[in-house]
Amino acid sequence: MYGFLNWMLPRLGLGQPKNKKTKLKNQKNQNQPQTNPCQSQNQIQSSNQSQIPVVQQKRGHQGPSAQSEAASQTSQIKKISYSEFKNWTECPYRHKLIYVDKLPYFSGNEYTAFGTAVHKACEEKIPNKEIDAYSVFEETFLEELKVLKQDDHKFNNSLITEMRKQAKPICDNIFSSVLEEFGQFQVVSIEEELLEDINDFDSYGRKFKGFIDLVIKTPDDKYHIIDWKTCSWGWDSKKKADKIVNYQLTMYKHFFSKKHNIDPKNIETYFALLKRTAKKNNVEIFRVTSGPKKTNNCLSMLQKSVINMEKGISIKNRLSCKYCKFYKTENCT
Repeated sequence: MYGFLNWMLPRLGLGQPKNKKTKLKNQKNQNQPQTNPCQSQNQIQSSNQSQIPVVQQKRGHQGPSAQSEAASQTSQIKKISYSEFKNWTECPYRHKLIYVDKLPYFSGNEYTAFGTAVHKACEEKIPNKEIDAYSVFEETFLEELKVLKQDDHKFNNSLITEMRKQAKPICDNIFSSVLEEFGQFQVVSIEEELLEDINDFDSYGRKFKGFIDLVIKTPDDKYHIIDWKTCSWGWDSKKKADKIVNYQLTMYKHFFSKKHNIDPKNIETYFALLKRTAKKNNVEIFRVTSGPKKTNNCLSMLQKSVINMEKGISIKNRLSCKYCKFYKTENCT
């Protein structure tokens, strides 16, 4: 793998490759026709090598940032997403600064660029086994870095070099990990958007908004909702059991069920950890259960957040100050 500067600088318009071999390789890759995974050849192979066509595929972003969601609240449709809900549970006052006062908070970096690129590799690989997931990662990662450059981001060159290496085992194991976990499967949707009425309580006109990374269906007529999560070495047992973290999948299951009129008993949910620094098992898929009691508890907390948002109640949670960008600024002392 050629060096960071030789790979990145010419692509960002800051220099030329160090040797003709690299330059010719780049030109060759650019001249190759790109495979469109939405075309008829877009099929995946099950464990018995039979081909299963994609039923539905929707493209979208990897999920909105807090800032982009805050901006979207100015539209006529009132919405609440899991991200906004989580933000509120961490600190109602910070939620107010971002979603009501519209103060800038989120900014991209090498980690967000990596996450977006790996997500894109997953999107392309699962419905088409023949796709080179790592090439998708490299192309998307570069595009994200270009955006950061436009924002005058100060790059950590060594981190980017490491990330390019760390992405390889993840990309190499995306499809095989899903196949090992579920066996024969059919892709139902990718990046499916949810924008559903909340009929479980008075939501003051708000709809639930979300993007489901992947939905597949197995021969037993079970639907499996999968959310990709990039991380370093993985999650410990405490985080895997964290109710707020798990409520993301609970909400997705509940509103996906409502949208498609599917019995919740036929829907299962999973997190898929994409581990950058793990020595092995770089893709870990684990199930998160959401029965009626957990769903009711989740909806009760969602209702509480909506009521407080509607009434403008924004209490500071001092336990969340440590990593908050507003801490000890003019906006929050």
